[in-house]
Amino acid sequence: MPEHMAFSFSPKLGIDLGTTTVLVYVPGRGIVLNEPSVVAVSVRDNKILAIGNDAKAMIGRTPGEIIAYRPMKDGVIADYRVTEAMLRYYIRKALGKWNLFRPEVMVSVPAGVTSTERRAVVEAATKAGAKEAYVVKEPILAAIGAGIPIHEAQGHMVVDIGGGTTDVAVISLGGIVASTSVKCAGNAIDHAIADYIKKTANLGIGDKMAEEIKIQIGSAVPVEEELTMMVKGRDHLTGLPRSVELGTNEVVRAIGKELRTMIQAMKDVLQETPPELAADIIDNGITMTGGSAQLRNLAELVFRRTGVKARVAKDAPYCVAKGTGEALKHLETYKKAIISKR
Repeated sequence: MPEHMAFSFSPKLGIDLGTTTVLVYVPGRGIVLNEPSVVAVSVRDNKILAIGNDAKAMIGRTPGEIIAYRPMKDGVIADYRVTEAMLRYYIRKALGKWNLFRPEVMVSVPAGVTSTERRAVVEAATKAGAKEAYVVKEPILAAIGAGIPIHEAQGHMVVDIGGGTTDVAVISLGGIVASTSVKCAGNAIDHAIADYIKKTANLGIGDKMAEEIKIQIGSAVPVEEELTMMVKGRDHLTGLPRSVELGTNEVVRAIGKELRTMIQAMKDVLQETPPELAADIIDNGITMTGGSAQLRNLAELVFRRTGVKARVAKDAPYCVAKGTGEALKHLETYKKAIISKR
């Protein structure tokens, strides 16, 4: 048991604070928490009723006096007070209630984050009970989590596709050489699917249903053998519940515009990349991480549009969280790639 004793006085936590999901990583234990970043608040007295899984179950199903919403918008804090409460809840839950020591916390932020937004994250984490809060850009963490040797003099391109943002970055020697961040990712794809079904089938569906369609039958390129599923929602004309059958290629059509935006972000970064690093990227390919990188055939689409081979990292949704854990283990080495604010 001595190893636990060693870091028990100042536990370390890595938090992947995403628009849709919060993951908490404890070095030595792995991912201890994986819950949606949703908070349910009562309208009357502005009290927080539920956080995480309990709150997500309420989305789209709440009576008037309860709202379930996401305090993070596009990877950035939109509601400060609620984010702080959410962080406090997750930190406490990850460490257990017997822990008396304040943890060192590392939080991920999108690559395009402003210094004000970064400060908000640090303050929220500190107020939520962190002794020290470090903020690191997502692509760097995603690269570490995907097992890319980021400190070598080699160019690697990472595309992190989460719920709110798609982060694209070229990394060499532990730093970001060129990067961009677009507010078009998993959530945008869900909305596009819902809009398409509303337009073509006159059917209103909720966010959860849209996400399910994406996961079950979605694809980035048209396929020969389509998957189908029954989509349930509310008919816009009669107002009554109805279901329609939807096939993969319709989903491809529905999300074309969003995928183009994401591919364009990759092209923009490739165009900014110095020639030597561009040569490395041809050799090493593009590594895709994040939950929405799991969309069927996305790597194929990237290859068709950019001419660069792409692959989806192992455990794509967990790369950023794993990266925080790795970076915490070797905090000294990563200090220079990390902006620490007391």
